[in-house]
Amino acid sequence: MQIGMMGLGRMGYNMALRLMAGGHEVVAYDLNRDSVAAIEADGAVAATSVEDFIARLKPPRAIWLMLPAAVTESTVRDLSPRLSPDDVIVDGGNSNYRNAVDLAGELATAGIHFLDVGTSGGVWGKERGYCLMIGGDAGAVARLDPIFATLAPGGDPSFGTAERGYLHCGPAGAGHFVKMIHNGIEYGMMAAYAEGLNVLKSANAGAVARQADAETSPLDEPQYYRFDFDIAAVTEVWRHASVISSWLLDLTASALAADPNLASYQGNVADSGEGRWTLKAAIDTSVPVPVLSSALFGRFTSRGNDEFANKVLSAMRQAFGGHIEKKEGH
Repeated sequence: MQIGMMGLGRMGYNMALRLMAGGHEVVAYDLNRDSVAAIEADGAVAATSVEDFIARLKPPRAIWLMLPAAVTESTVRDLSPRLSPDDVIVDGGNSNYRNAVDLAGELATAGIHFLDVGTSGGVWGKERGYCLMIGGDAGAVARLDPIFATLAPGGDPSFGTAERGYLHCGPAGAGHFVKMIHNGIEYGMMAAYAEGLNVLKSANAGAVARQADAETSPLDEPQYYRFDFDIAAVTEVWRHASVISSWLLDLTASALAADPNLASYQGNVADSGEGRWTLKAAIDTSVPVPVLSSALFGRFTSRGNDEFANKVLSAMRQAFGGHIEKKEGH
């Protein structure tokens, strides 16, 4: 099957390679000409412009976008006037599900199908396959089934597609909604591992000299906090038959084995939007999500966004009790 791939970043490029390995013809376009040249050398049909990209696709066209959410909507609106009825645009990025609902409605008036496909798999998807959460018209989804089946991890075809790694979740917006919640859960899982490992790292507090002054809380029973754990080894043993084993833990153990103190990281954790949208959906539907909200706010904290609040706390402590701020590390 022929498919157009627009966006050859970390995931789009590997998805194109997996599709070609599965026997599909990929027409590729990206603003980065080096990426286009590289994918052409790997067997794709290279397009030099948006017009050339569309011209090289045979109607009814299938176009897969792997673009940042910030430019996806404008790209869809730029493409749609150039397309024909029954063409399909797939948004495989991490866009807001609300945009998918709106865009599908707009494009439907011109007979163009819009599918929102939440795509999980990261940089390992080329080998492992991609988990696909699909929203949109059932007919268009069925037409692109060979594409989804190739991208997904695969499995016994006698079972449903969910067991093979892809699922038509519902109408427009459903795919991105499911992926949004997926990423919200991901935030929470990552935070749980990170917080637990941080407690292990601090479990030798009883063996560390502690200042005795009015500004330092004493450590009760220091004899119970004299463990110098090998964090890399702990994460490795957890990988084997533990109830908290997971792919995230596998990746964490690998990172710690290579860099036990994670010295190459600053700890400024970004969020690309899905966690925020998850909280909005939870608030709108009155669903409590304390773990997911805490994980998102933890990411804000990691970037220093609590600095002014902490200064306010210090100012209040000094004002009511004459407490002088201690220097960092004391």
